Amino acid sequence: MTPADIEFLARFLKERSGLAIGEEKRYLLESRLAPIVRRAGLASLPALVARLRSGVDSALAQDVVEAMTTNESFFFRDGAPFTQFTDVILPQLMAARAATKTIRIWCAACSTGQEPYSLAMLLADRAAQLAGWKVEIVATDLSNEVLERARSGLFTQFEVQRGLPIRLLLKHFTQEGDRWRIAPKLREMAQFRTLNLLRDFSPLGRFDVVFCRNVLIYFDEATKTDVLTRIGRQMAPDGFLLLGAAETVLGGRSPFKPHPSHRGLFMPTPASGAAAPASSAARFAVVR
Repeated sequence: MTPADIEFLARFLKERSGLAIGEEKRYLLESRLAPIVRRAGLASLPALVARLRSGVDSALAQDVVEAMTTNESFFFRDGAPFTQFTDVILPQLMAARAATKTIRIWCAACSTGQEPYSLAMLLADRAAQLAGWKVEIVATDLSNEVLERARSGLFTQFEVQRGLPIRLLLKHFTQEGDRWRIAPKLREMAQFRTLNLLRDFSPLGRFDVVFCRNVLIYFDEATKTDVLTRIGRQMAPDGFLLLGAAETVLGGRSPFKPHPSHRGLFMPTPASGAAAPASSAARFAVVR
């Protein structure tokens, strides 16, 4: 590929997904896009770039974006956010929402579904405590491929061995050959939707908790600021934001402030702006 080809791909990926790709990532472009070149019957990577430049193949464009996104995920990743959810967030929200008994959770960039299903397991294990409550988990990703896998709830042996306690595996999963499928009750607790964080997500409505973990690290500072600002507008004033272990909010321009007692947990600032109304099309899962 020529420098002009790499420059085009970097601009294309930045506009479509927010990914910041430089010349130093040439090897990554070549290794991840080579299979697409073969599947599309193209002669070379420059031929792929030429097809993208023409703008006539939207399916190919989506394939390129999906190939370049990192879909690393595993159950109860990093541990601490899920402990904070059960020990800090859930008790505070249950006290604050006692009148409505509703909680909305958004898992942004959910990949193959381990994060929302981890939350579903935590909620299911507290079914008695949450009896009568309506809890909605909305899980989004820009990749249709990983969302289809998430909706199936089917995981390999390797995937269930990464972070999932054996107690929860035996309680909530059924073995199918060499794979494991999560219980239908837990699959029904999560709504999986295609969503690009660079686009308008206000139709999702207002959320009490947002997990936006391990995706901002792929964005430049301006994109991070924009995404965080718009997330802030979607959150209840007393809501909670959880980021990845290597991520943080961005100084004075951020609509969030660190929780005073819990590292990695953030809360909206008063300057976040009015929160969006709850989605009128929301489908809640009643925890029994």
